[in-house]
Amino acid sequence: MKCRELAEFILDYLEGGLDADTRERFERHLSRCANCRRYIAAYKTTIDLSQRAFADDEATAANSGAPEDLIQAILSSRSR
Repeated sequence: MKCRELAEFILDYLEGGLDADTRERFERHLSRCANCRRYIAAYKTTIDLSQRAFADDEATAANSGAPEDLIQAILSSRSR
């Protein structure tokens, strides 16, 4: 697996959704590539910060006025 290929599987990897063979290749690449390990760490940090930002009641209240069609478009794009 190459670095560019790894990027395609990050979310599935973190959510435990990779088949055994792909996970093995993914982890083998991570064991050899410091840049990808740093990339995964930054990716995890981004997810954590995003989740914490939306867990804030004030931030949630500020976003509650968003148009429903915008909310649905965002949710739809996340499910792809």
